[in-house]
Amino acid sequence: MRGMTDDMTIGRRVAFYRQRRGLTQVVLAGLVGRTEDWLRKVEHDVLPVDRLSVLRRLAFALDISLGDLIGEPVLMAWADESSRRTVPALRVALMDHRQFLIGHQPGEPPRLDALAREIAAQWEDYQNSRYARLTQRLPLLITDVQAACQHHGTGSDDVLRAHALAASAHQVATAFLTKLGEADLAAISATRGLAAAHTSGDNLMIGSLYRSVAHALVSIGEFEQAIALTRAAADHLEPGLGDATPEYLSVYGMLHLTGAVASSRREDRSDTTTFLSEADMAAKRLGHDANHLWTAFGPTNVAIHRVTAAMELGDVQVAVDLGPRVDTRDLPVERRVRHAIETARAFVRWNRADDALVLLLDAERYAPEQVRYHRLSRLLVREMIRHPRPSERAIELAHRMGVHGTDPRRP
Repeated sequence: MRGMTDDMTIGRRVAFYRQRRGLTQVVLAGLVGRTEDWLRKVEHDVLPVDRLSVLRRLAFALDISLGDLIGEPVLMAWADESSRRTVPALRVALMDHRQFLIGHQPGEPPRLDALAREIAAQWEDYQNSRYARLTQRLPLLITDVQAACQHHGTGSDDVLRAHALAASAHQVATAFLTKLGEADLAAISATRGLAAAHTSGDNLMIGSLYRSVAHALVSIGEFEQAIALTRAAADHLEPGLGDATPEYLSVYGMLHLTGAVASSRREDRSDTTTFLSEADMAAKRLGHDANHLWTAFGPTNVAIHRVTAAMELGDVQVAVDLGPRVDTRDLPVERRVRHAIETARAFVRWNRADDALVLLLDAERYAPEQVRYHRLSRLLVREMIRHPRPSERAIELAHRMGVHGTDPRRP
């Protein structure tokens, strides 16, 4: 069904699926607790919708997936660093289960030290928003860690380390796929990574992969499951907080930030506040911004999530006030750009589209791939170019992002 709606806005998709279900505007509006006038404005793109909590209610009422409602196909551009195999190659690697049937393979397995270095390099690619490099290198990495786990069998330190490395490899794949909007594939990767983490017996890796699974659940609108999973994982880690290392505090804090996002998208202010407060306490104990276990956790990341939560709860003024004041210069590129996109979103909602465009263009200069492929930045730019007299720079940005029908060279 999604192929029939690829060129539609979200509003037009709502109308399309509503009509397919035989629902009137009055009925659908009632099912999501809104007025008929609100739904009419949504369907005619007068009132944009980017809050996942609202989109989820619409999808549920229409009996479709969240991806069907918001899913615009994202085509990874071919580049020298990506070759001509992109996300489909990663899908093949994640879905290859032959090693479980054919057992131990002859020959030299991938060396664990070399795998650890390659995983670190790919985490750096992710945090620096080098998506083309990731699409080329991740499929081979997933295949190699699976082979390493199978080769080392059971009962040795090497097999425990191999599974810990497999968990980390699947975690970076999950983060990347979630960023691209490949939610179902991200969920598969997260689940496989969590299984590997449990086999490794590494508590920190287990907690870290629970966060990835919860994040994947949030991306498909399963907020309640994500919250329950986050709480269970935090309870699992809580006994170790007394003498917690910086790595432990970072994983524990990031779990609560994931819970805050899930709760805010569920529009639960109380839970959101609780999760943010717990994360803030962990950040204060840590005492500074850090990047232990690739978490980018610290006081600044907590502030970033406060802005995100405010937007999801509809507190636009809070986000507009707080967003520009958060200094992200010392964080990884991925975090800096994600915050820029969220602040741009707040500006658009506050009728400051020019300020939003400045932020997106600045972010594009140092992370063009993240700006191009992130779902939220694409939604914002689509909205900007639907204005009666859209900015020429907005049209040019939309064209660079591959938004359909925005070639500035055409009259």
